[in-house]
Amino acid sequence: MKISISDEVYSLSPRTALGVLSYRAMVESSSQEFLELFEITVATLSREYSIEEIAKNPHIISTRQAYKALGKSPQEYRNAAEAMLRRIVKGKGLYHINNIVDVNNLISITSGYSIGSYDTKQLKGDIELRRAENGSHYAGIGKDNVNIEYFPTLYDALGAFGNPSSDNRRAMIQLGERDIITVIYSFDGADELDYWMEKLSSYLTNYCGVIKVEKLII
Repeated sequence: MKISISDEVYSLSPRTALGVLSYRAMVESSSQEFLELFEITVATLSREYSIEEIAKNPHIISTRQAYKALGKSPQEYRNAAEAMLRRIVKGKGLYHINNIVDVNNLISITSGYSIGSYDTKQLKGDIELRRAENGSHYAGIGKDNVNIEYFPTLYDALGAFGNPSSDNRRAMIQLGERDIITVIYSFDGADELDYWMEKLSSYLTNYCGVIKVEKLII
């Protein structure tokens, strides 16, 4: 499948870039070894961050700026990385979902990038990051109806399926052997994407048994 960024998104947020990893994985509960690393990281971040410090993370700053440029309130609709870090700072911790989502979340909270993973069997045709139209909604994960208007949103031939705040239920990662694409949403260029893609890839190999990961920056 071809993956691209629309001209409208580029015009409003010129430094938008996507880091895309493609792989096959057995989706299951995370290992105890990984969960120990996960909880140590959460505990460390809860000590190091404050609400004020979260707002200074450059990747979170750029995502908030992109939301504002596209017409979405970054205060009312927080990106996933910021929302998770705020939860950690408030002492609420993070849920354990499955090995793939847990790896994504660990990279997200340590980098400040929002990250989404999608089951490619549930996608059709080419993919484009677009500015969602006025009044757009979809069925979110754990939410019946998510207002996605003006979000930078991934679309395939079937419609919208993901953005940096909340993903569509259609392509969510469920248990079993899956073909997956993981997308790192960047709004301050591609300079750091190689590093974080390599880090994510190593976690997929070491903790999820993934043998081969294909990487692409858009």
